[in-house]
Amino acid sequence: MSSIVTKGGDGGETSLLYGGRVPKDDLHTEAYGALDEAISVMGLARSLSANQQVARTLLDLERECFTVGAELATAGEDRAKLVRHFPTIEATDVDRLEQEVHRLEEEVGMPAGFVLPGGSPAAAAIDIARTMVRRAERRAVAVARADELSNPEVVRYLNRLSDLLFMLARQEEAGATTLK
Repeated sequence: MSSIVTKGGDGGETSLLYGGRVPKDDLHTEAYGALDEAISVMGLARSLSANQQVARTLLDLERECFTVGAELATAGEDRAKLVRHFPTIEATDVDRLEQEVHRLEEEVGMPAGFVLPGGSPAAAAIDIARTMVRRAERRAVAVARADELSNPEVVRYLNRLSDLLFMLARQEEAGATTLK
């Protein structure tokens, strides 16, 4: 690509991975777009975090979310091409996230009641990313209901990811020196 400006989307369409033009409000585009927003906010949270473990986890999650995004950006009939060229989300990925959630529950503990975001700037950003992942999950469910998502692990992954982000925000708050 010689320029970010392609003008290909000026008519309200975009391309899926492996081709095919779809409207910019297509179910796939909505799903991976919502996830892209969450990835960006995870990056913001990472830049704000003073906790190296939280920052490292966020970076790993950002990278893995590109795998999820590739699955969401691939039409069902092109999944075989995706599998040949890229890793995909597996049940073991979902299990790994769940294990990390349980580890953080043990380390940080579960909140006694509702959590108001804002215990620290980084924790607030993680909580925003969590809500964006929830939106991406809802959009992925719509893709799946339209029989356009071949891998059910994508929805499970997004569900577990939002749980993990909730606990990461609590871990970040536990290490915050000042609460406002």
